[in-house]
Amino acid sequence: MSIASDARFWDRTSRKYAKGVIADQAGYQRTLERTRALLRSSDKVLELGCGTGTTALKLAGDVRDYLATDVSTGMIAIAEEKRAADPVQSLVFRTATAEELMPDASFNTVLGFNYLHLVRDLPGTLRTIHALLVADGVFISKTPCVGEMNPLIRLAVPAMRAVGLAPYAGIFRAAELSQQISAAGFDILASENHATKGNGNRPFIVARKR
Repeated sequence: MSIASDARFWDRTSRKYAKGVIADQAGYQRTLERTRALLRSSDKVLELGCGTGTTALKLAGDVRDYLATDVSTGMIAIAEEKRAADPVQSLVFRTATAEELMPDASFNTVLGFNYLHLVRDLPGTLRTIHALLVADGVFISKTPCVGEMNPLIRLAVPAMRAVGLAPYAGIFRAAELSQQISAAGFDILASENHATKGNGNRPFIVARKR
């Protein structure tokens, strides 16, 4: 299994994914509002793991430049279709990993929503995000912490991955995630629960580059 196999999984499921609905719409809106309040009109923003571009299309109009990336060409194709129907001048979609954006890019803010649990090298990815940010840049994430979910889910994830029914998913708890972010060179400014349904195991974390 590799990043390439993960990309193929998301390519296969991209159209089905695009038809899905957000389970906690109120929680999602809270995340959007909180994120928008942290962005400035002069910012250069990177979103990693943008999927079909829903969040990017909602936020990009508030900043100077917004680059939204995903490993899946299928996801990016759908995002481009959405942008064609509702153009946002500052928004660019691109198929890429965080590592592929090095070494030239520098962003005021990096966003990663429902993303960090899907990367195969979490410490390495966090170090890359740190390097992609300008001095005092901000990393904003909202991450499912599978280690705090129902034990049946924790057991099912590896089994589904083994038969190609799921991509890679890291299993960690919220405290472990915060430790990893801090170890990568960030100061955590806020850790919030935006859930209005369920048990809130997707912490919204705002972290500043040291």
